[in-house]
Amino acid sequence: MNGRLSNATLAKLPAEVLVPRYDRKSVAPGIVHLGVGAFHRAHQAAYVDACLADGESDWGITGVSLRSPDTRDALKPQDGLYTLAIRDSAGEQLQVIGSIQSLLVAPEDPGAVLAALTDPHIRIVTLTITEKAYLRAADGTLDSAHPDIVHDLANPGSPKTAHGFLAESLARRRAAGTPSFTVLCCDNLPANGATLHRLLIEFAKLRDAQTGSGEQPLAGHIADEVAFPSSMVDRIVPATTDADRARIADELGLEDAWPVMTEPFRQWVIEDRFPTGRPAWEKFGVTMVEDVGPFEDMKLRLLNGAHSGIAYLGLLSGHATVDRAFADPSIRQFVDWLWAEAIPTLPQDAGLDTSAYTAELAARFANTALAHRTAQIANDGSQKLPQRIVASALARMEAGLLPEHLSLVVAAWIAACAARGGTLPEGHFTDPLDAALSDLFGRNLPTAEMTAAAFDLAGFAKGHAERRKLIKFVATHLVHFKQGGPKLAFAALGIGNESGTAG
Repeated sequence: MNGRLSNATLAKLPAEVLVPRYDRKSVAPGIVHLGVGAFHRAHQAAYVDACLADGESDWGITGVSLRSPDTRDALKPQDGLYTLAIRDSAGEQLQVIGSIQSLLVAPEDPGAVLAALTDPHIRIVTLTITEKAYLRAADGTLDSAHPDIVHDLANPGSPKTAHGFLAESLARRRAAGTPSFTVLCCDNLPANGATLHRLLIEFAKLRDAQTGSGEQPLAGHIADEVAFPSSMVDRIVPATTDADRARIADELGLEDAWPVMTEPFRQWVIEDRFPTGRPAWEKFGVTMVEDVGPFEDMKLRLLNGAHSGIAYLGLLSGHATVDRAFADPSIRQFVDWLWAEAIPTLPQDAGLDTSAYTAELAARFANTALAHRTAQIANDGSQKLPQRIVASALARMEAGLLPEHLSLVVAAWIAACAARGGTLPEGHFTDPLDAALSDLFGRNLPTAEMTAAAFDLAGFAKGHAERRKLIKFVATHLVHFKQGGPKLAFAALGIGNESGTAG
């Protein structure tokens, strides 16, 4: 090993490894990104890297971790560099990404994060903080009782949440006469830009009430003057393993503390509303549109919905990775029927090619090189299923159609959560409702009553006219899971379990 990946060691890399084609010292920050996880580094940071290589030197990224210092600790000694390993069944291409210039850890120094956000050169703030970090109550509004929200309202100069950082930095920019940055949400939320806009206005109204903002409340400024375009992102990014680190180090001849694994496919669709400018992302495959809604719905309901189904059914059937689960004939057939249920709920006049899209998804799910763990996808199901599965199920029911396969995914989520500590390891995946779910499962309620209670906890279909019918569908599937595992649950839908997997 010849040392560690860094600016100083780039020249030592093998010729086949792609490296930044620009002078990193000439790059100025133009974007602050909240939530510097693997997905951001495989997706937005890679697109920005291409723009920098094309000469757009004022769009460097300042990365912010809102919780853990792990990414900063891994990448700071590497000058922010890391390896993106683009893998499919045919092989692997290594590319070193250089778009992240600096990394901050919010809990260690919230003042430094606010200073970065108020820098006049920063014109875009992007976010990948996961669904649960938006701190929504069961009805979708801001959870104003959440301890971190309470803290941020009382301590605006040292926030903990994305809401607190955005609100305080926008207030400071307005006071200084600095134009507001554009806020670009890249998480899997329905109408993610509009959703974050609404949540931040709710937060700002609470803040205004506490601070007495007078005639120029911050909430009004955010509502009228700050752009929140919605976007749709797509790239499968499995968790990096120690084996991945060892293999990448061997190929580089250098240590990389945190390389990122991904697939060749990537997609980014963005509403083109950037008052203070943006990179020319469209040169590198980004689709700039007026309305991202139809693309978002297709991705959430066909890719993400299928992913959740594969994850929970795969876990219950003993499959550790997506490709192994998708190779199970019963799960493979189930996914086709799940898509058949979800497709009619999509906009029919938006020009979506669902046949080509699902064919592409099938090839991606079958990629044996990714080893995308079902347990990773299973995390935070109570936050993900409303937009991935429940929305489709309710749309079908409103149209007088049955949600038999969609409702099975919700039942599989409940069954998989209940299986932890039994047929699945304790803590095999996590959910924000784990404590409440554990208490619920310990009460040994009849299946129908337990299903309704799980719906109450997660806020699934709250207030919807079809809610009771959906609960009944899910409870029926749960009875099958309890009596005969996935094999019986599949058989009740006419799907044969020919793979011999565990039931």
